[in-house]
Amino acid sequence: MTLLPLPAFNDNYIWVLHDGRRALVVDPGESEGVMKWLVSEGVVLDTILVTHHHGDHTGGVDALRLATGARVIGPAHEVVPEPLQRVADGDSIETLGLRFEVLDVPGHTAGHIAYHCAEVVGRPLLFCGDTLFSAGCGRLFEGTPEQMLASLDRLAALPDDTRVCCTHEYTLSNLRFARAVDPANTDLQTYEQHCQALRERNLPTLPSSIGLEKRINPFLRVRAPALSEAARRHDPETPSDALGVFTTLRAWKNVFQ
Repeated sequence: MTLLPLPAFNDNYIWVLHDGRRALVVDPGESEGVMKWLVSEGVVLDTILVTHHHGDHTGGVDALRLATGARVIGPAHEVVPEPLQRVADGDSIETLGLRFEVLDVPGHTAGHIAYHCAEVVGRPLLFCGDTLFSAGCGRLFEGTPEQMLASLDRLAALPDDTRVCCTHEYTLSNLRFARAVDPANTDLQTYEQHCQALRERNLPTLPSSIGLEKRINPFLRVRAPALSEAARRHDPETPSDALGVFTTLRAWKNVFQ
């Protein structure tokens, strides 16, 4: 089983998981790159997974379904191109001989979902859309801070070796913010150097891992004293609880240059 990110647009990734014969793709915002890859590799598209309704994640769904006959699976409570199999928290799906659990992770959008497989070639795998990024998290376009913090806490509870397959190459910009709020974090400094080297070679910084994100992602570290202190320096009115720190950090990130 092989996992790879296909670049799309300016900074999207369309994740592909395949066994050399059949493939699934996640959040295909466009179809052309996927079709070229399928033809070049001689692989049949079996399944399309969708995490949320934004166009840069769904724009290629119809064309891929029509061209390949692939089934589409997506969130139960969002507008996604029909026909599709709608799923929600607690559901599971079978594809490529693998079982994925569906997790509700609202915040970025109201009905955002993620797909978690407990073992793919010896390690867990998470397709999390725009909920969790490396060193960051999605903007709150529809959900509340309470929802997003609960979603991130849920993802952080997954095994540390879980591969985190998010759908944007935002890592370096996220790291600039993370370094501003958590400058003494040596794990963060080391990871930034690693990611800079990857991007200089035009290589993806992803997938990340849950264990790494718990060490370097400010939005997973809102209960750490250093992050609480940083939030209160930015906004002295920040409540001391995790939700207050998260809310301040997310608002700060929205305007960070």
